[in-house]
Amino acid sequence: MTPKNLLSQLVVSFAFLVAIALPAAGQGKWWQSEEYIRELRLTPEQSKKLEDVFQAAVPSLKSLKKALDQAESEFERLLERGDDGSVMDQVERVEAARAELNKSHTMMMLKMKRVLTPDQWAKFNTMHQTAERERNRSNARK
Repeated sequence: MTPKNLLSQLVVSFAFLVAIALPAAGQGKWWQSEEYIRELRLTPEQSKKLEDVFQAAVPSLKSLKKALDQAESEFERLLERGDDGSVMDQVERVEAARAELNKSHTMMMLKMKRVLTPDQWAKFNTMHQTAERERNRSNARK
């Protein structure tokens, strides 16, 4: 794989990561959305617990995102220099940082899942997939 192809793949991967790192595929704090509260029949207690899970995860997510940004910046710098050996070493660092951010997000979502009933979680997934399809259609039109 050429460095340009690798960079393209990393950009696509990063865009995907950004999408999943945002609660409910860019919906913001979905547990505070009237639509999600109504459709999932969230109780005020559930909304508060979901907010608590999110707030507890934010420092780690921000720190891990910063580490990923730094690793990607260094990757781009090395790519511009044309130092293929160093680029490949930096890819390992970028992917490790991306994996840590992804794991942290996954753990946050697991904790959120535990706040919801099985029916609520199933409905959330349906709503999430619908929002994702709509976002993809909207992006395809641009």
